[in-house]
Amino acid sequence: MDIGSAKLEWVAQRMQVINKLVEKYEDEQPLKGVKVAISVHLEAKTGYLALSIAKLGADVSVTGSNPLSTQDEIVTELKKRGLKVNAERTHDSGVYERNLNATLDFRPNVIVDDGADLTVAVHEKRPDLLEELWGVCEETTTGVKRIKALENVGKLKVPAILVNDAATKHLFDNRYGTGQSVWDSIMRNTNMNVAEKRVVVAGYGWCGKGVAMRAKGLGARVIVTEIDAIKSLEALMDGFEIMPMKKAARLGDIFVTVTGNTSVIREEHFKEMKDGAILTNAGHFDVEVSVADLERITESKHEARPNVTEYVVDGKRLYLIGEGRLVNLAAADGHPVEIMDLSFSVQLLSAMKIAKDHERMKAKTYAVPAEIDYEIATTKLALLGIEIDSLTEEQKKYLNSW
Repeated sequence: MDIGSAKLEWVAQRMQVINKLVEKYEDEQPLKGVKVAISVHLEAKTGYLALSIAKLGADVSVTGSNPLSTQDEIVTELKKRGLKVNAERTHDSGVYERNLNATLDFRPNVIVDDGADLTVAVHEKRPDLLEELWGVCEETTTGVKRIKALENVGKLKVPAILVNDAATKHLFDNRYGTGQSVWDSIMRNTNMNVAEKRVVVAGYGWCGKGVAMRAKGLGARVIVTEIDAIKSLEALMDGFEIMPMKKAARLGDIFVTVTGNTSVIREEHFKEMKDGAILTNAGHFDVEVSVADLERITESKHEARPNVTEYVVDGKRLYLIGEGRLVNLAAADGHPVEIMDLSFSVQLLSAMKIAKDHERMKAKTYAVPAEIDYEIATTKLALLGIEIDSLTEEQKKYLNSW
């Protein structure tokens, strides 16, 4: 069996919203002649997004957004289907950087980004490309933070649509997608029970909410660590314990970081942990669990299972999954296909908006237009055969009255 082809066929049958949108717009060819560079975790669902964008007329070049989340069988299959691809699963950050740069050599008009690596590279290293770049669409929380940082210091030179902040993205992808895929990865890589464990979730944004919710559903006792008083209060009212990481480190059996920040779990926490603690990161970059600290203080290490490294610290065994990279992609298959169907539909329509309206857009960040969210949500409900109410004329008048 051709694994790459089979994986793409599987998602093609289940990404029904994207299929419906392609069917709706294909005759118009709204992306005809537009050069679109895609840097998203390169697996089957991303591959199908790339193929769908190409069906709308675009010239597409694809790379990964994380060295270990690229699936080589998908790279091979996309090349067979005529797309330009510069990507490979690798432990070498230099190879990853070269692939990003090769994708930028394509001189894109639109960038579909995840983590903002391509966007930042254009602004910092390849400003010669800015004249041809119409805009970017950013997929994830970490990338949004980076692009807003560029904007805040006056260095953002193109329009940027914050796809992550769309309702049909963060409410579903970040919460239900991350919640399910993180536990899929942890369970398949450890073959351990989650019920009765103490799970420590660092960060209570939409991703953290999903991870904590699913851990609770699996029977875990959940601790949340936060720096935000409002999110901490919310987590408390959702039924979770709240405490600093220094205290949680002594109690946790499984740790999941989802903050978008660096060194969330570091030397002082490793030394407090009990024997057998499992460490995972679900943030975009591999900086949340400080692997550098872990390497420096370890007495010995070895591969305990595929994707699981055992570190011995002060005589205690600590287990790190997926080298501290995105646990649900570096060591599993990522979010459920139906969830990414929604998120990638936002990317598709946002790329179309940039292609259509870039001349009227300024070099700043933009929210996803409400009509895009509405089109995706109504399309999904229709595909599920679900009808909803609409306002009567009396109700409209009432809502508009004082």
